[in-house]
Amino acid sequence: MPPLSSSSAFPTLDAGVTGLIAAGELAGASLLVIRDGQVVHRAVHGLKDIASRQPPAQDTIYRIYSMTKPVTAVAMMILWDRGLWSPDDPIARHLPEFARVIGPEGKAPSNPPTMGQLMTHTAGLSYGFDASDTTDAAYITEGVWQAEGLADMVARLTKAPLAYEPGTRWRYAISMDVQGAVIERLTGRSLPDFMREEIFARLRMIDTDFYVPAEHMGRLATLYRHSRSRGLVEAEAMLFGRDAGRIPKIASGGGGLFSTVDDYARFAQMLLRQGELKGVRIISAEAATLMCANHLSDEIMAGGYGVGHQQIRPGFGHGFNGAVFTDPALAGSNVGRGTYQWDGAAGTWFWVDPENDLICVGMIQRMDDRSPPCQRLAQAWVAEDLRR
Repeated sequence: MPPLSSSSAFPTLDAGVTGLIAAGELAGASLLVIRDGQVVHRAVHGLKDIASRQPPAQDTIYRIYSMTKPVTAVAMMILWDRGLWSPDDPIARHLPEFARVIGPEGKAPSNPPTMGQLMTHTAGLSYGFDASDTTDAAYITEGVWQAEGLADMVARLTKAPLAYEPGTRWRYAISMDVQGAVIERLTGRSLPDFMREEIFARLRMIDTDFYVPAEHMGRLATLYRHSRSRGLVEAEAMLFGRDAGRIPKIASGGGGLFSTVDDYARFAQMLLRQGELKGVRIISAEAATLMCANHLSDEIMAGGYGVGHQQIRPGFGHGFNGAVFTDPALAGSNVGRGTYQWDGAAGTWFWVDPENDLICVGMIQRMDDRSPPCQRLAQAWVAEDLRR
């Protein structure tokens, strides 16, 4: 199917994505590039659903999984602006359950985990998916992901030991889900209600939520995985034990949202514009700067940490709930200095590049450990197109 494209200004990006589709790596994709406040490229390619031959549309809904994390960071920064927490606060100040956590040696940690560490995956937590890991096994034993809500999740995970001394390592973790519990505790509102009222409604993100209403299920893209023998096949879409049509017991601040390319582009533009979009201020410029700055030490950046395609390294650190390029050339990238980015388990990606006054959002739905590094590839393709 030919692409629906508003511009030929990004032929390398289009050719790269259509090449992945032709090679059977992706079913389809939705792309949006905004520069200097203007949409400079919009395109959809391939198929939303292979069986029915339906193409994606501008309003196709995607599982964005970990691209929820930057949204949760903004929710936290709203409360930072209101003076309700500080990065130096012990987590236990806001979630007293954390006062009982023990370190990996079975005794209290030398330094209790802080809110700043919670925002940067350095608080000693884990995710609870690897039964061979001591901390993860404890999460599984405590039924962390079977909790009845975020408060119950915190009660369960604080019975498990920390994976390491806080502040000494980087480990991808349940931290953003814990942030959701902090938000609920500080505001008295559920995380979904807080995000809807304070972020989605104000940015007109009309199709972003923790579930897909029944009347919109037909717009949801099919999730695929890649089989070595059969190519792209439909995947089980119940990560975190829930499906798209159910309001979840646990509103996952780390991976629970559904969204569209336009909705997420509005969110990304707000970050690019230092917390404001079209006269609507969500967070202060100071909060946006703090969120999108690197908070890792040189030692941790050189420690070989990372997850999936987001590999921490010199020149590529971590801000609040997302990665930051402090030195793109050193990190082997073509983006501008200060670029903030993250991606999702089903391959969605975005980045905010203040040096080039540009945001890019890409939506796909492939979920397996051999998925191509679409964000990194797209960044190279966009850089080539910008040089034209």
